[in-house]
Amino acid sequence: MPSLSRRGILGAGGALLSTTLVKGAFGQSTPAISHEPFSFLFITDTHLQPELDAMKGCQMAFRAASKEQADFVLQGGDHVYDAMEVSLPRAHKLLDLYEMTEQELGKKVYHTVGNHDCFGVYAKSGASTQNAEFGKNFFRKAFGETYYAFEHKGVHFIVLDSVTITPDRDYEGRFDARQVSWLKAYLQNVPATAPIIISTHIPMVTAFYTYADESPSLFKHQALSTVNTREILALLSGHNVLAVFQGHTHVLEQVEHNGIQFITGGAVSGNWWHGVHLGTPEGYMMVHVENNTVRTEYKTYGFHTVSPQNTD
Repeated sequence: MPSLSRRGILGAGGALLSTTLVKGAFGQSTPAISHEPFSFLFITDTHLQPELDAMKGCQMAFRAASKEQADFVLQGGDHVYDAMEVSLPRAHKLLDLYEMTEQELGKKVYHTVGNHDCFGVYAKSGASTQNAEFGKNFFRKAFGETYYAFEHKGVHFIVLDSVTITPDRDYEGRFDARQVSWLKAYLQNVPATAPIIISTHIPMVTAFYTYADESPSLFKHQALSTVNTREILALLSGHNVLAVFQGHTHVLEQVEHNGIQFITGGAVSGNWWHGVHLGTPEGYMMVHVENNTVRTEYKTYGFHTVSPQNTD
């Protein structure tokens, strides 16, 4: 199976290092709580659809991923393409395709909600906002709550919901007030030195605006990063956050801010099944967690698009 190192794509080393000492309120360093070593898969932006050989590509990716020595899969959102602007029967068809294909993984999967996983958001879908599956209820019915936490071998995983549906039937990147309150309460019960890994679909911190053509002015709302990132960072301050894993932009990117690695994981679908997107081909990420550090490997899986529209 072909693979690409982060050095090959980003010109940077593959080790994503988090300090093993956590600074306390008065600047002193406290040893981080230890944990068992393990690996997991971060698989995001599958954008499953019947067209463009997407199902074939997704099966190829999942079959390759199933052979990896990983404890579980963290899915970063945008499972299907697209539930936002189609009828409910079409949305159900897409979801059925995804759920059938996901069985290829053969591993426990934790799901993150993406904007394209929300049903009927755009008025052109013809969906009523009173439909029982409108918006994120479509995701909840299939996968459960949109934000939650779990613990694995001594590491706290926090899956966040970065998608807010706006009154004008669009979306923006935002963690809503109820979720922020939940996160604050959860973190109050987590020791400051306990290792934490976070998943969010829409990036919290990204350099995407500096190199991509997708200008923020193309969107009615802030859609390429979260509006209230600072509010979340304030809650995370003083905690031992090893990394934040992100999707949405389909690029392989690493940004460090205040000692936290913000890692955008590429996309199984690449350029929405049209090839390479801004230098990042179709792929998924292996994440190795050991001694309060994370190390990643981005792996391609040999898919060849039937409709090349690369954005190198």
